[in-house]
Amino acid sequence: MASILALFSSVLWGSADYHAGKLSKKFPTIAVLALTQAIGFVTGVVLVLVSRSWDAEPFGSGGYLLPGIFAGILGFLGLISLYAGLSTGRMGVVSPISSLSALIPLGYAIYFKGDDLSTIISIGVFIAMLGGFLASGPEVSQGLPLKPVLLALGAAIFFGSALVCMAIGSQSSALMTMTTMRTTTLLFGITLFLRYRHIGGLGKPELPILIFIGVADFVANLLLGVATTKGLVSIAMVLGALYPIATSLLAFIFLHERLHKVQYVGIIFAVLGVCIISVF
Repeated sequence: MASILALFSSVLWGSADYHAGKLSKKFPTIAVLALTQAIGFVTGVVLVLVSRSWDAEPFGSGGYLLPGIFAGILGFLGLISLYAGLSTGRMGVVSPISSLSALIPLGYAIYFKGDDLSTIISIGVFIAMLGGFLASGPEVSQGLPLKPVLLALGAAIFFGSALVCMAIGSQSSALMTMTTMRTTTLLFGITLFLRYRHIGGLGKPELPILIFIGVADFVANLLLGVATTKGLVSIAMVLGALYPIATSLLAFIFLHERLHKVQYVGIIFAVLGVCIISVF
């Protein structure tokens, strides 16, 4: 069950990133980010009211409040670092490095939570992570300029740390953790709106896709949080980190973007790794 939830999470994340990327080519990235985070917040509030999940423990060592707040801050900083890195035009450098964010929750799960992976599962995890890295389309033929590398490393560290916070908070309540996380990012969005006083030209025609991005991103986080409570955190985080594959495939199918040979190899490796993890 945990593996299925994590894989659904990666598909939703990849789909949200694909559509957000398309919108960001026409409108300011920060506007797309702020509005989708606000929609994610509304999604969380609705789910909390429907499920009556507000009685979960917010404080203490097992509470969701602080992990949710830190996950929101770290996740937002990760997005800023990622978009700043992508703006340098070196996607083939930034995307693969930032996809290594799963290494941080993987290390947390093994060394702090005591996840015990068998040899064959460890091989599957390595192959799946290598597949996710290659599917991002690494490109180093033009060298490794310092600025994109540092921004990508920053994104990986922020995202990975946010994932750890999500896993910790989900032990109390995955839904309340994600809602707290979106509440935090909403405050960032309101601050940006008060500063710039506009939403970048986005209007009613873009509303359906904005809603999809916001809802898909929230549900992806929620599914991954639940997955960490249903099985090994390490496995859930690795499978959830395969979202670049969904993004690449959607761009290939609908935008007719050419996949590099290394991306085909990455997809094959990722599928092989998932199969090993699922079977054994």
